[in-house]
Amino acid sequence: MDRRAVSSINTDQECPLDDTDSSSALFSYIKQMLMEDDTQESYSIFHDSLALQHTERSFYQVITHNYPPSSSSPHHQSPEQSLSVSSSDSSSSCSTNSTSSSADSPFRSLPPLLPHSTFPIPHNFFFHSNSTQSSISTTLGFFDNPLAEISDSAFLQQFERGVDQGTRFLPLHTTPFNINVDPNNTAFSSSFTKTKTPPPQMLIKTEAEGEPFLAGRKQRQREEYEADGRSRKQSAPYMDDSELSELFDKVLLGTGLGKGVPPDTTHETILTNMFGGDASKSDEEVVDLGTLLMLCAQAVASGSSPSFAKQLVMQIKQHSSPIGDETQRLAHYFGNALEARLDGTGYQVYSVLLSSKRTSAKDMVKAYRVYLSICPFEKLAVIFANNSICNLSEDAKTIHIIDFGIRYGFKWPALISRLSRRPGGPPKLRITGIDVPQPGLRPQERVLETGRRLANYCKRFNLPFEFHAIAQRWDTIRVEDLKIETDEFVAVNCLFQFEHLLDETVVLNNPRDAVLKLIKKANPDIFVHGIVNGSYDVPFFVSRFREALYHYSALFNMLDTNVGREDPIRLMYEKELFGREIMNIIACEGCERVERPQTYKQWQLRNMRNGFRPLPLDQRIIDKLKGRLRDDAYNNNFLLEVDGNWVLQGWKGRILYASSCWVPA
Repeated sequence: MDRRAVSSINTDQECPLDDTDSSSALFSYIKQMLMEDDTQESYSIFHDSLALQHTERSFYQVITHNYPPSSSSPHHQSPEQSLSVSSSDSSSSCSTNSTSSSADSPFRSLPPLLPHSTFPIPHNFFFHSNSTQSSISTTLGFFDNPLAEISDSAFLQQFERGVDQGTRFLPLHTTPFNINVDPNNTAFSSSFTKTKTPPPQMLIKTEAEGEPFLAGRKQRQREEYEADGRSRKQSAPYMDDSELSELFDKVLLGTGLGKGVPPDTTHETILTNMFGGDASKSDEEVVDLGTLLMLCAQAVASGSSPSFAKQLVMQIKQHSSPIGDETQRLAHYFGNALEARLDGTGYQVYSVLLSSKRTSAKDMVKAYRVYLSICPFEKLAVIFANNSICNLSEDAKTIHIIDFGIRYGFKWPALISRLSRRPGGPPKLRITGIDVPQPGLRPQERVLETGRRLANYCKRFNLPFEFHAIAQRWDTIRVEDLKIETDEFVAVNCLFQFEHLLDETVVLNNPRDAVLKLIKKANPDIFVHGIVNGSYDVPFFVSRFREALYHYSALFNMLDTNVGREDPIRLMYEKELFGREIMNIIACEGCERVERPQTYKQWQLRNMRNGFRPLPLDQRIIDKLKGRLRDDAYNNNFLLEVDGNWVLQGWKGRILYASSCWVPA
């Protein structure tokens, strides 16, 4: 019987592994990662020393007009400097069986999942921002130095005295001024803004209809959301080592993830939350950040008035904040991207954000816990992939998984545990892990470390295992590099990675189609394809900007609904993930723009054009996914629907992710 001819086999029996047991396999896997985290623990998420040095410099400039040179400090060898490795191959392999393992990699440091933040966020930091009035609410207690001994009242008194003296040199105005303190600058840089001046009514023409897009409107004051909104958040603060075991249980055993009482949510749509709301609760006009963003995008696209675009960027930056509400955070990162595009430094800024990633494995697990606690997207996509592969490969003696974008291998511990308990004995598992090469002298470091860890994990389950690592550009891989053997079940898996490949709008012979042709030539028994569903892979800037604005407004709204605003992991996640992606989408063009998602319907046509046909969905798997979404008590605004052969996931009606199964036609 052709395994690919049917969507499922043995429908009368349940799968041998209950998916509630899958997280326990992941528990042991990441616990092993944390025990190897010695070389990475020296890196901190927040660089308080840089903030302290910046503050000291400002005081020295006021008092002595110069800053003493930094004293020489002993040189500390980095983990990269402590390793010496040479490699000339683009791929490596390791294997193990039930009694031995040869997967011994010289790379012991664990690369990060999420990059660190570049601004200090103390545990007791709080900043409240309103576009109609400015307030100063900060703390100096986190500097941990003699400067922190200055009382807040004394410091603010001196600061306000200096402002009063400085304003004597300003021309007279009939409208009073307030000092708007930037909460991200520890040196208290200030800007002057007029207060209680309603913004002008602004009209924006859309590209197609020519009708008003969004006019200035009233919305509720943002402080009205603060009191009740904060009390409904599920906070995920940092935990010390004594609580790490409990953290493992919550992250990997599935206990407590999504089990809290879902916070109350309003019936407003995402666009209402973003661009305006009910005006009945306030007579005071606030800045319409959505209108400002769209107006600025059109000014940037036209290129006719750079000075006007700069003024709009300054207004956006003035009324936005990375620690404000969801709208202010969204506007902050889009404003930064617009500014970089105007300055022509988009790719340089993006490269800095991309290369500044250095987060310890312990912080990585905490960030992963927050993600799994509030968002089911990745969890359900992995359950869909594992069940689809297992249902079709239950009679295979050797299973070969080709994973495009293996990263840290989080997808496979549950499958390994399931295969080890298969009736009749476990099969041999071969995994070809494919990833992009890492910068530096060790391009294979991350994928080799993943293979070594998976090999050790398979050894504990007495599962014969072989791992083959490939770290190179995906469009340069040949079928021979995959080392496919006869009489083995071949499964190709790629979850949320294809959107980083260039398409035909950049180059005619594009990598996106080249990789699909490679997969077809490999002739797999199943191809599990997960995609980010987005419509901002278009060359027209204003259309791309608008679609990206809608997409990320849903993501910021999802985080704001489920995580407290002061949560440091949320701040890191938004800055280093969302902020980096937005910078690439808005400020980069051509080959430099690598964030290029398409809709699942576009992927349907592309896959069929490259010689694939979809497999019908297994209703048992769909029921299992809906049961997990319900039983784990995720927020009711998460959705899981089926459209044809696609499983769709989203938030408040917006489809964000989709998964499907394919075979060569």
